[in-house]
Amino acid sequence: MPKGYCIVRVDVHNPEAYALYAKEATEAIKKHGGRPLVRGGAYETMEGQARARNVVLEFDSVEAARAFYLSEDYQRAKKKREHAATVDYIIVEGV
Repeated sequence: MPKGYCIVRVDVHNPEAYALYAKEATEAIKKHGGRPLVRGGAYETMEGQARARNVVLEFDSVEAARAFYLSEDYQRAKKKREHAATVDYIIVEGV
């Protein structure tokens, strides 16, 4: 079964509120079997528009990635980042 990946691109506008989100989201990721592969760090934009923070999470399947995103745990964390960041969030199937 192909793995599922969450690709998240973020511009943080309120670091204090985002930190609260990140703490709770990290706990939810672990609880739902996610593994961070990329979390921030240096990046280079080769094409298109970049965001300041990039995250890639690996899950055992697309279904597991979707279940994490829709979980009460993550949705509760996500509310903490409202008005704190602009976010692009996609789930993609691995090969």
